[in-house]
Amino acid sequence: MKKIIVLIDFSEQSENALKVAVSIAKKHDSEILALHMLELNSALISSEAGMHPEQTVFFLKLAEKRFKDFLNKDYVADSTITPIIKHFKVFSEVNEVAKKHNADMIIMGSHGTDGLKEIFIGSNAEKVVRNAEIPVLVIKKEHINFKIDRFVFASDFEVDKLPAFKKAKDFAAMLRAKLDLVYINIPGDNFLSTSDAYEKINLFLQEGNIGAEVTIYNDYSVEKGILNYSEASGADIIGIPTHGRKGLSHFFMGSIGEDIVNHADMPVVTFKM
Repeated sequence: MKKIIVLIDFSEQSENALKVAVSIAKKHDSEILALHMLELNSALISSEAGMHPEQTVFFLKLAEKRFKDFLNKDYVADSTITPIIKHFKVFSEVNEVAKKHNADMIIMGSHGTDGLKEIFIGSNAEKVVRNAEIPVLVIKKEHINFKIDRFVFASDFEVDKLPAFKKAKDFAAMLRAKLDLVYINIPGDNFLSTSDAYEKINLFLQEGNIGAEVTIYNDYSVEKGILNYSEASGADIIGIPTHGRKGLSHFFMGSIGEDIVNHADMPVVTFKM
């Protein structure tokens, strides 16, 4: 965990994300890349549209000052933080920054059930997740000392989820957390008998050469199952696989993945398949 990107909009939620990044960075001697995305458009920076480049410089200088004030906190002392400012709110650029700097993880703040605040309104969190090729950690609350003991990873245990599982396993090892695997069994066409479910899970474990136990948890929906199981098991964080640019994985059809991010009280981390 050498480089961590934190998305900064100067809100309380992004400061919560920064505190988690600092906590992880201090334990792993990591560099933090603090990324802010300005809400500028082409008209503003184009002199042909009647605007002046001086205005762009003004907004950049203002962002730089806000960065300096935002990072002037006692808890960031002795941390290596590099501010990065992008002109537009183009969320695919987050992944471009990650690739350019060979980052290991993206951390972002969330407003929880009220929706994602400011730069993370609506589907913007999903856009970050879809474009990201590295894990995305979504933080809901303030964590003075970010410590994870129990990490629930939910999957449908199709073989194509193996890459995401291996990333989750590495993530758990990095945090020195216990990895708790769960399969959510729901009524309807996707319901499996216990024997069929274990047959599917065992095929996954054998294919990945994995020695682990998996809990089968019954509920009325995947989202409720993940949230209820995580709460009942005393989890500190929830992990889910995603398809990246192809959208959320088949296991998390529709808005389930985004609902997990918005409705879970605990942190959520996504892993691209």
